[in-house]
Amino acid sequence: MKKLSAFLITLLGMFTIAAAATFSTPGSDFALIKGGTFSMGSPESEDWRSNDETQHSVTVASFYMAKFEVTQKEWREITGKNPSNFTGDKLPVESVTWLEAIEFCNALSRRDERTPVYTITDGGKTVTWSRSANGYRLPTEAEWEYAARAGSTTPFYSRKVPGADDVNFYGHYPYQIEQNYFNDEVLETRPGVYRGKTLDVGSFKANPNGLYDIYGNVGEWCFDYYGDYGKDAQTNPTGTSQGTRRVYRGGGWNDFGKNLRSAYRAAMPQNNSAYNVGLRLVCNADDSARGIITTREIVAGKNSASGKGKSLIVFYSWSGNTRGVAKEIARQTGFDIIELELLKPYSSDYNTVLDQAQSDQHKQARPVLKTKIAREKWAEYDTIILGYPNWWASIPMPIASLLESYDFSGKTIMPFCSHGGGRFGQSLTAISKLAPKAILTAGLSIHYSGGSSLSKDVEKWLKKVQR
Repeated sequence: MKKLSAFLITLLGMFTIAAAATFSTPGSDFALIKGGTFSMGSPESEDWRSNDETQHSVTVASFYMAKFEVTQKEWREITGKNPSNFTGDKLPVESVTWLEAIEFCNALSRRDERTPVYTITDGGKTVTWSRSANGYRLPTEAEWEYAARAGSTTPFYSRKVPGADDVNFYGHYPYQIEQNYFNDEVLETRPGVYRGKTLDVGSFKANPNGLYDIYGNVGEWCFDYYGDYGKDAQTNPTGTSQGTRRVYRGGGWNDFGKNLRSAYRAAMPQNNSAYNVGLRLVCNADDSARGIITTREIVAGKNSASGKGKSLIVFYSWSGNTRGVAKEIARQTGFDIIELELLKPYSSDYNTVLDQAQSDQHKQARPVLKTKIAREKWAEYDTIILGYPNWWASIPMPIASLLESYDFSGKTIMPFCSHGGGRFGQSLTAISKLAPKAILTAGLSIHYSGGSSLSKDVEKWLKKVQR
């Protein structure tokens, strides 16, 4: 009997050691984020908050988070490829889809003899997460925000608004510059350099949790589908079980300061990629969170109401740059074209329109459209080629009015924009949120009027998205 008891004690000890090893630290490049409870989202008083940032109490278990974003060297070692727009071993990998990101997590787990977290079926439409697995994975939205905040309740983890010396972003536009273009001396953080590219990971000081580039450089994919938070307290939330867009957080090299906030939520279809979105790894620290999470993509079917597959170019232009791009698309395709006009147009004076249009965006106003498209006519179009200028790293509010005035369910949106250096900014996120049941293709960003390369750029884009 004593021998049997000793054997059981020994066996129990072996299981204890095995369990401890299962959740051992993944390495010195990971920081332990101790679990706790925090207020997720933003208070209604926070400047430039969005309506989808409902503040609520969230409790998360402890986890390990990589101190650095995944680099191109690390990605290439696992996949043999480098899809990035900017190239360099120490630069963060970008231009990867959400599905590619979770496949990378599984492959890295297998290399390091950890249990892969995800099971991918139906061509990626169904993804199952085993929460007790010890492999690498993407953070949940809640984990990402908890780690980024590092105990703070302000828009950023630091009391002082981050500037170009602290973060790699569109440094000309620090937080709250929009209201202070003509008097930026009132800002604590003044405009700085805009580098227009990614930088080596770890180029700036880490946040209090030891995480580098948690704001800026590249946005970071999270596990969750984009959806409403609700107001109820939650423990280890994982988002909705079905959706059309996946969340990414933190802002990138071309983002304005307002979109670096800890509470800001960006979203994109899981099969899409962007030159300012990459990933950061996490893994479990213990077995506090258990169970199987199954998520399914809601795929918008092609709108076949017309049966004709017709396409419409619809755009808003103020200075004429977007109009020029729209006309070139029409010239090459022969598609119908409509320019949006406002019932009360913005001023033709540059300084005045800055105040008018920026104020509308700040308030999320919906200016009334003078242009009307008959419902039966609208139903004829399966594809909407949607154009606009990139204003303050997002869409102009006339485009928001359009997206909320017509049914985009099942339609394909092909976005294009004119810009002064920020490419799409967060405008694709704005479209994703306002037209969640539409299919969103890769977009075309044109610097100002496009110059001599406009025709070739349009031709290349059309071939890419229409094949």
